[in-house]
Amino acid sequence: MKMPNNKIKVVAASVCGPMHKYCKLPCQDYFKHNLQGKNFIAVVSDGAGSAKYGKIGAKVICNTLVDLLANCSFDDIKKTVCHAIEVARKKLIRHRLNKSKSAEGIMDFSATLLGVACYKGQGCFFHIGDGAGIALANNNYDKFVASRPENGNFSCETFFYTMDDWKDSLRFTFFENIDTIFLMSDGLTNFAFSPDFSRIEKGFIAPINEFLNHVDSKNKAVRALNNTLNTPQAKKLNSDDKTLLWAKI
Repeated sequence: MKMPNNKIKVVAASVCGPMHKYCKLPCQDYFKHNLQGKNFIAVVSDGAGSAKYGKIGAKVICNTLVDLLANCSFDDIKKTVCHAIEVARKKLIRHRLNKSKSAEGIMDFSATLLGVACYKGQGCFFHIGDGAGIALANNNYDKFVASRPENGNFSCETFFYTMDDWKDSLRFTFFENIDTIFLMSDGLTNFAFSPDFSRIEKGFIAPINEFLNHVDSKNKAVRALNNTLNTPQAKKLNSDDKTLLWAKI
């Protein structure tokens, strides 16, 4: 039986980075969440700027994971995540823009993925590539669980679910008894963490968390989050697209 997660509050926003605006390209990030299943599921994906159809790849993986994980057994979360990624890859093989209809062709849809599944006090991040997740309780910013970014040999390189060896890059991080979750694309990780990712930058995370905890209007919350991600300072510090999804469990 489906048990809607009516008590979970979610606020999310994506903004196009200055570089994409300059090149007249759309925001390549995408996010999706589901409050109607027995599990709370949220996913953020960053379409590769170098990929012709990165935004489509990001949308396909988010939608597929949310759909297939919403009512799965939490005990089988690892297996179901892997199955959902395989389904998303097959969708891209059949996609009308994949002219070769081959696995090689899906690299044109390259995207990272970062998601979370929560069920009755248990939670799990699942992650390929960069971006980052944070889980914490009682506004304790010194004690948190993080799913940190993974890059290649160079900081500008990362991993995508469209790669043949995607399973080698898929990471799971389990946690319990948290009440706040942040999911963010790569455009925000340098705002949210210290350079070595050992500490949360409280000057960024804490004010956002405090505001979203107390604002009553969903429209006001989304508008404020958009404005925060789109300040001149944010644009200057990182020219990439920026997505932040916040959830209060």
